[in-house]
Amino acid sequence: MSAAAEIGVFGGSGFYSFLDDAEEVAVDTPYGPPSDRIVVGSVEGRRVAFLPRHGRNHHLPPHAIPYRANLWAMRELGVRRIIGPCASGSLARDVPPGAFVVCDQFVDRTSGREHTFYDGPVTTHVSAADPYCPDLRRILLETGREQGIDIRDGGTVVVIQGPRFSTRSESTWFSAMGWQVINMTAYPEGWLARELELCYANVSLITDYDVGLEGDTSAGPVSHGEVMRVFARTTSACAGCCSPPSRRSARSRRTSVRRPSPGRGGSTHERTPEPGWESRGRCYNPPVPDRLPRPSKEPLT
Repeated sequence: MSAAAEIGVFGGSGFYSFLDDAEEVAVDTPYGPPSDRIVVGSVEGRRVAFLPRHGRNHHLPPHAIPYRANLWAMRELGVRRIIGPCASGSLARDVPPGAFVVCDQFVDRTSGREHTFYDGPVTTHVSAADPYCPDLRRILLETGREQGIDIRDGGTVVVIQGPRFSTRSESTWFSAMGWQVINMTAYPEGWLARELELCYANVSLITDYDVGLEGDTSAGPVSHGEVMRVFARTTSACAGCCSPPSRRSARSRRTSVRRPSPGRGGSTHERTPEPGWESRGRCYNPPVPDRLPRPSKEPLT
């Protein structure tokens, strides 16, 4: 497949210009089409695939993003490591707008999203204790510091359903729990990558203080306009962290997926990381099971 890639990047609000001399690829998946055509090109000799998770025209709200199709499409292109930058709010005064947080934990406050590939008949339990790739996190932190970026090692992102922002009471509660970052897209994107045994790291780009910082009346209500103004200032810094060149022209092609092999059914599986994988600073790539997650519908033709 000429459009194969090894590294994937999901863009968020305003994050749509990435690859030089790229081609656009339309990928069909068992879960429907992804958010948009995937743009594939080379960066310093590495093949990189970029997909705007909200669609190029930002027509998909957070709860309507086809997360399963997006991850499956990246996997079909050969991607094995994924970077997920996203616009986020700060729940802590010591994490100011303009900072980057490479999160190491998430809290899921979404509802109704398709958030697993394991819909049956095989029941599979995957450990979520440490959901993000430690090796990819380390690389992002080292690269960000080399770029002079205010980049933070670790933090918990609480993911809300959207598209509305939090009430002041909700935000105060999240902050009181000790969580640092809030956004609307980090889940189930990162978790689905883990189910597909892809290395994934979240980079939260802080655009504003969320409204409920306890005892801090200077943290005013969140507006989309303010989010976009700060995001515009941080986009170039994130580009340096991820090392993508600007997009010039693109060719188009379409590729189809292979149908995954069905599960055998009637059994329960539990998969946990090999002990000590975090401390060794390498990616966790558990053994590939003898069957892939079963799609909930037939692949597109």
